[in-house]
Amino acid sequence: MPPTRRSAGSPRKRAEEVIEAAATVFAQRGYHGATTQDIADLLHIRQATLYYYFPSKDVALELVCQRGVEGFIEHAQAAAQAPGGACAQLTQVIRSHLQATEDKLAFVKVFLNERHDLPDAARRRIGRLSGRYESIVQGIFEAGVAAGELRAGLDPRFATLALLALCNAAAGWYGKEPGATVARIVGEFGRILCEGAGVGGAGAGAADRAASAPAKPVPKRRSRARA
Repeated sequence: MPPTRRSAGSPRKRAEEVIEAAATVFAQRGYHGATTQDIADLLHIRQATLYYYFPSKDVALELVCQRGVEGFIEHAQAAAQAPGGACAQLTQVIRSHLQATEDKLAFVKVFLNERHDLPDAARRRIGRLSGRYESIVQGIFEAGVAAGELRAGLDPRFATLALLALCNAAAGWYGKEPGATVARIVGEFGRILCEGAGVGGAGAGAADRAASAPAKPVPKRRSRARA
């Protein structure tokens, strides 16, 4: 949750707090239901002060969506290069995806639910980021099929969409389902995926090992908000 008091920290930290507040408001109210005054009220600042950090609500939404997807690409690239085969790599993708959802839930919710309200140019920019992520995940499926680790005839594109649909759906119910920790969800999703896509269920053990590996933090990038 963003702070609700005026911060005495650095300008960069304050810029991050403003974007976090925007994410919280957009996630709670939706883009069309939210106003910049709502964001200012959460931060206990004047509405005019927000324009030091972003010039419009549209730009604030793009910054939040950018934060919602950043880190996913880097983690997917790391997973694709990790040892252990396709099932272990895909389970690592699931783990990093769900860990990011837990760490920045408001940002992920806004990316999933509100990005379609972006202006055309901004929507294309965000779409290119999510497209890169999808292509990396699809490449893991393709390599697994080619290596005989995943069953012949598996459609890598449909499998990619299924994996991402599973992970993205968790943003809607995470924190509401008793006992549904990230580790447990990763284990269950990994087994569902690898038992369904693997050859003779051989991928389930790799999924279990990957699910139990320690999670890595999602890297943070400097926001494009003025700091």
